Amino acid sequence: MGTVDLAIAIGGAAGQGIATPGNILARILVRRGLHVNVYDAYQSIIRGGHIFLTLRTSDEPILSHGDKLDLLVALNQDTMNRHLRLMGAGSAVLFNADRIKPGEAAVGVQLCPFSVKKLAPGVKGDLVQNTIALAASLRLMGVDFTILEETLAGHFRSKGSAVISENVGVARAGYDYANDHFRPFPTPLPDTGKPLAFLDGNTALAMGGAAAGVRFYCAYPMSPSTGVLHWMAAHGRQLGIMVRQVEDEISVINMAIGAAHAGTRAMCATSGGGFALMTEALGAAAMMEVPVVCIDVQRAGPATGVPTKTEQGDLWQALGAGQGDYPRIIVAPTTVEDCFHVVPELFNLAERFQCPGIILSDLLLSEGRFSIDPAELDFTVPIDRGELIGLNGTDGHSANGEYKRYEITPSGVSPRAIPGTEGYVHVVATDEHDEDGVLISDEFTNPIKRQAMHEKRMRKMDGVLQRIEAPKLFGPVDAPVTLIGWGSTRGVIREAMQQLAAQGITANNLQVKWLVPLHAEAIIDIVGQAKTTIIVENNYSGQFARYLRSETSIVADGHIRKYDGEPFMPHHIVEGVRAVLAGTAKQYVPVHEIAV
Repeated sequence: MGTVDLAIAIGGAAGQGIATPGNILARILVRRGLHVNVYDAYQSIIRGGHIFLTLRTSDEPILSHGDKLDLLVALNQDTMNRHLRLMGAGSAVLFNADRIKPGEAAVGVQLCPFSVKKLAPGVKGDLVQNTIALAASLRLMGVDFTILEETLAGHFRSKGSAVISENVGVARAGYDYANDHFRPFPTPLPDTGKPLAFLDGNTALAMGGAAAGVRFYCAYPMSPSTGVLHWMAAHGRQLGIMVRQVEDEISVINMAIGAAHAGTRAMCATSGGGFALMTEALGAAAMMEVPVVCIDVQRAGPATGVPTKTEQGDLWQALGAGQGDYPRIIVAPTTVEDCFHVVPELFNLAERFQCPGIILSDLLLSEGRFSIDPAELDFTVPIDRGELIGLNGTDGHSANGEYKRYEITPSGVSPRAIPGTEGYVHVVATDEHDEDGVLISDEFTNPIKRQAMHEKRMRKMDGVLQRIEAPKLFGPVDAPVTLIGWGSTRGVIREAMQQLAAQGITANNLQVKWLVPLHAEAIIDIVGQAKTTIIVENNYSGQFARYLRSETSIVADGHIRKYDGEPFMPHHIVEGVRAVLAGTAKQYVPVHEIAV
């Protein structure tokens, strides 16, 4: 990490306004050019329960929310009871002493009590302690008060000058009290001079859709995918995107397919339970050769599972989404930048090869909030609509003057006509059909035509494979340990590699993003040089390990799996690697020690 690496946690109950100070703090930090990684562990109730927001900041890019806590802001007694024992030397704990009593703290932990009654006499509302704690936190980090004053003024602008004045006054009292009574952290937070953007993965997916030219978006709200719908609903009218909240996920996918069939770029998003309802329609899209993009933001299952927790448990559902064999493209973004970039890339592939595209994100990535270089959000992306008749001079193939929508071609791709294109009338059906779209099973199922049409569709995957980037090895080629992951585990694996290196164990990382089609030969070449292979994934059964073995015959030497709903922390992977190397475990399952 850089010269500064601080992790701040804010804990309390739902309804205590934890998100507001977290967001204000994050925005102050990114405006100073500091990198931020925010993970919010919360429960699926409106009030009560335990919420624990972790914000890590540094002047260098952050790979995960880390292992340690430097500052704990306890907004209730429950948070103090759960987390004080985990605070180490050099850390600090802020709390309202009017209501919260600390327990036994470790040596070197600075307890920082303040009194809301004394610092904000006469100010009503339970959220006053949040403002005081936020101000005190910034003082401990060496951030000038004027920055907080400006941020509060902007945050409360819509509520009028009286509310701004009250909050600034309360913040000033908390800031000055911290200055007089608490010991600041040794290194003040710097200002790099290059402000960063701050967004969550769902927002990045939605913005990627806008960059891709999406003109129709629909969804049924389902955590943790709902953020995509929120962004689209807020900005759709301005961007010329029709946005619809639909009654259920079956309707969602069918509306999206209908819009895509009509010629627009259409996208939808859901989580695992909703995706389960979409699977038959995805097969229909493949049979009709309609390009549509569906996002599955994974959460802990099965059934409704744990709605507010993360998992990588939907891989095999996506692999088998719908009966029979059909071409589909599946990608699992590895970073928030990927969330933005893969959407235009996937749309180009889906339209070029006229098949469904599936994005497998998860709660960690989609609801996590991250700093990002604004230059990454480039909306001037190339648009490839494939063999679309009337576009780029594509005339379409015909025989005897008749348009064959599903003409058998070497690539498996047939020129596509949007309904209503003059001279290109055709039949589109979900039953197997001939080149002109006419069903082959009404009177006699022609096995030769069925085989030829089936092979035509599946040939598309060969073309897709040539257009997607093969995974590359990160780290020394001759490292004794190769950590294999997919999707969102990239950051935490690479931070674990740093910790392993400090302990004298060199590792490299093969992170797979494009899952279907899979660059099997490239993976076999890389893993063939590995000495010890360990697969890291957030599920119980090792879904990616099973998939990799089925496609490549690779059997890993060890496995690190986590399926308690919480994401990996770097030390979990470090401990797992050490256990595998020592021969004490072939499959290591870490225990999440923080009671969230």
